Amino acid sequence: MSQIQPSTKALDLARQVMRIEADAVLALAGRIGGEFLQALLLILNCHGRVIVSGMGKSGHVGRKIASTLASTGTPAYFVHPAEASHGDLGMITRDDVLIALSNSGESVELLTIVPIIKRQGARLISMTGNPQSSLAIESDVHLDAAVAQEACPLNLAPTASTTAALALGDALAVALLDSRGFGAEDFARSHPGGSLGRRLLTHVRDVMRVGAAVPAVSPATRLPDTILEMSRGGIGMTAVVTPERHVIGIVTDGDLRRAFARNLDPRTLAASDIMGQRPRSIAPDRLAVEAVAMMEEYKINQLPVVDDNGVLVGALNMHDLFKAKVI
Repeated sequence: MSQIQPSTKALDLARQVMRIEADAVLALAGRIGGEFLQALLLILNCHGRVIVSGMGKSGHVGRKIASTLASTGTPAYFVHPAEASHGDLGMITRDDVLIALSNSGESVELLTIVPIIKRQGARLISMTGNPQSSLAIESDVHLDAAVAQEACPLNLAPTASTTAALALGDALAVALLDSRGFGAEDFARSHPGGSLGRRLLTHVRDVMRVGAAVPAVSPATRLPDTILEMSRGGIGMTAVVTPERHVIGIVTDGDLRRAFARNLDPRTLAASDIMGQRPRSIAPDRLAVEAVAMMEEYKINQLPVVDDNGVLVGALNMHDLFKAKVI
């Protein structure tokens, strides 16, 4: 069986699609104005949830918009308009705001449920490509998502129009995020299972080694015993501490190599003779990603963890951060 091979025209067509869709989004940016602010006010003053609905491709875009809203501080979910007519209208209350997506603004399934939603007191924001459409006229706020043309060569398949609607939904979500003062930690709390949540919620105290697992010696500890303590700790260093556990230095594998390179007699050396003074350290309540940044900046693989008084309370190395999936 012969295989169909793409023509050289395919690359030109692909680039044209990108240009058309980019132009559609740029044109949309120029139309953002008073109605967009009205939509923000409706949602910010909403005492219920934001319900997003749409048929076909608009429905797929609507699901993504609802998901983005929910993950950025605006409680939202998607309701299929056809299912709404068969019982799911019970999911929508008078305290909610409905965002209805339809490029034509004449989706029968949406227009069927709009009167019922408005009768019970819910507010309606429409997102269409036709400001004179039935859906736009019935809405409390209309957001114009019209595009000059679809990226499809036939000007039929929803392409530029769905991209524009998606961008408009993202703009709404981000503007709401900013208005609510929604920060990185808020975002992490709604994404606890992913790598982003781990990066934003994991603190040094959550991953550091504590107690007997933290290698430490006194300044007078002889070098052979210092090496034994480093081997026991297994993190490539040992802290050098006073009797009160204040960190005054660390001995690393690199310090040992440099001492041997100078042909120093290990039997005459103590930890204080080869330790690095004023070592980099981190507090237990700092984010683990800050420890990663510090290690990368100073090209080190381990850090003592100290409290506000400089007392050793833990230690961690790059492997601990890998294990915790912070990196």
